[in-house]
Order: sequence, then structure tokens, then C-alpha cells
Amino acid sequence: MSMRVLVTRNGLPGSGVERLGAAADPVFWTGGGKPGPEELAALAPGAGAVLALGNDPVDAALLDAAGPSLRVVALASMGYDNVDRAAAAERGIVVTHTPHVLAETTADLAFALILAARRRLGAATADLARGGWDLFRMHDYLGLDVHGATLGLIGYGQIGRAVARRAHGFGMRVRHHDPYATTGDALSTATGLDELLAQSDIVSLHVPLTDETRHLISARELALMKPTATLVSTARGGVVDEDALLHAVREGRLHSAGLDVYEREPMGTELSPLAKEENIVTLPHIGSATHATRAAMVDLAVDNILDVLAGRPARTALPGTAAVPGIPTVT
Repeated sequence: MSMRVLVTRNGLPGSGVERLGAAADPVFWTGGGKPGPEELAALAPGAGAVLALGNDPVDAALLDAAGPSLRVVALASMGYDNVDRAAAAERGIVVTHTPHVLAETTADLAFALILAARRRLGAATADLARGGWDLFRMHDYLGLDVHGATLGLIGYGQIGRAVARRAHGFGMRVRHHDPYATTGDALSTATGLDELLAQSDIVSLHVPLTDETRHLISARELALMKPTATLVSTARGGVVDEDALLHAVREGRLHSAGLDVYEREPMGTELSPLAKEENIVTLPHIGSATHATRAAMVDLAVDNILDVLAGRPARTALPGTAAVPGIPTVT
């Protein structure tokens, strides 16, 4: 009999779910919108695996609802802050994510935000759409240069390095701050956080959301930045104190910002004030949103599930966690 696998969404891209269905018994959440904890828990009993998106709540209650058969939670996401990792570890459950496959695509998006925010493309596009472009004026739509600017990367992992490679094509000077990458390389010079903030024309965030990085960029850090600087985030919403950012931009203490992530996601019709600010470019968490990359994320999540259910180590278990379950194999 095939192992039951809870899949938290219908219509996932690529052929990964089809492969999963050939080897297991997937059970899908079919409701509209995002499933709540109760809906997922109702589908979980007897599941050997859960295939979830990065913003799905995977807490102790869901793990317990699945019961002792649960071996692996596979996220089709690089981020993993919505998973209770401690609860999974206590129960011997493997948790996996999808690094490597989305770094280049997310770096493309980060650089798009740099260009859009720095050159004020959102404001110019909006003016054109409402018929405001009625005369050529030398002082209209003036932004700031990207070429030759200093780029500061907070977080220098796969995505940060991919952004650094793009920056060199624009003749930029690159600095990075990362406690796990304390030396420089051919692309970037390592520096302290405060020094990076003070020297950079553009600061781009590429860190996971943890207790240490929550509100890593708050009023103190924003005050260190140049009034002509731009802040970009494709990391996680909680890394930035959004109220402090909004005040800094409105008061002219920061030139602009480009955001793909927010503390409250998704927004629906209740938009954040950030989404209404002329000098803040906002996108709906689309860093990995290309056909090929989203399909690759689902494929890797499915590969992790099939490997663990077959008794093999997971390919991409979360950093510092076990790649094999700590419970007996279910036959």
C-alpha cells in the first residue's frame, strides 16, 4: 500500500507531483486560499510526508496530527521560518527545503528591484499610466545611478553571491557582511555591518529569518545609511522593521526601497502603507516566480520525500538537521 502524503496546495507547477503520485498516495488541500492549521491537521492523520509551501504553518499540532508515521516535511521553499524545527527534531522528523535551485532567479529579481527603486521606475510608470506625462521636463523622474555605485550585501550565501556577480557587470563596488563569510573574495570585500550600512549606496538583504535576524534592519541601522541610499529585500519580511523603514523614506532620510517580502503575507485588499509609498517599489513575493524555477522547487521537494520514504537520506535537509528520520521505517 502506498504511503499517504499530504500536499498543502493543488496545481503545483512542473511534473513533481505527478512523480509523487506514481510512488505514493498524495492527498491535497483543495480549498480556496491558504489552508489554516485546522484544515491541514484534518488531512494529516497517517501521512508519511508533508509537501508544503514556505508560508504554510507547520507546527507541533500538525506533526502530532499526522502521527508516528510522519517521516519528512518537504518545503517547496528556501525559507523555513514557518516550521517548528524544534518540534520536528523532538519527533525525529526530517525537514527539507530547496536551496540551489532558486538562487539565480531570485538574484535577477533583487537586481530588478535595485534598478526599479534607484531609478524611480514605479513612480514614472504610474505617472505615464494616469496621463501625467504631458511634457518633457529635465527635472522629471530623476533617479540615482546604479552603475559605479557601492553595493552592500547583508548575507553572502548563494543568492548574495549571485547578486554580486551581476553587480560587477554594472561596475559596482561590492561589500558584504555575513558571520559565516568573514573573508573577501574576487567579487566582494567583507566588512562590519555598521561600516557596510554607512558606506553603501544600495543595501540588499539575503539572510534567513531567525531570532537573530528579526528586525536586523531597524531605526538604528537605517540612521547609519546615507540619505541617498536604497534598501532592497528579497529575504524575509521580518528582517526589516517596516514602520522604521516607512518613516525613514517619508522623512527623506532614505532615498528609496525595493521590497518583495513583508511581515504580513499575503496582503489581500488590506495593503501595507509600504505598498502606497511612491519611493518604495513593492512586489508580491515573486523572487522565485519563473516557470522553470518554481517547477524545480517542487521537483526537489518531491525528490526529498521519495528519498526519505525509500530509506535514503534527504538531499537538502535544513542546515544543522538530520537527513534521515529518527523513527522506525514504516513498511
